[in-house]
Amino acid sequence: MEITGITSYLLISFFLFLAGLLTVVSKRNIIGIFMGIELVLNSAALNFAAFSRLTARNLEGQMVSLFVIVLAAAEAAIALALLLAIYKRYRDINADNLTTLKW
Repeated sequence: MEITGITSYLLISFFLFLAGLLTVVSKRNIIGIFMGIELVLNSAALNFAAFSRLTARNLEGQMVSLFVIVLAAAEAAIALALLLAIYKRYRDINADNLTTLKW
């Protein structure tokens, strides 16, 4: 059984981060922007788990990864609530149309 090195995990994490960053920058739709943020958070969780596996001393990296997953779930719930409020107010979810801070 061959153990995969840390480099492959870091490359996958880098490509996840890059895809998330490009999604956040290029999308005008709020749902697409939140999906990009989720990719960035998953990239960070993968890094924590990979470095925890590399050190193999304790489970701190896995615990932080679990915390990042819980954080992403909470972010998705709050994003859905905000998205519904924005759609109710403006009848559109295009991020370019959201220029006012007052409701």
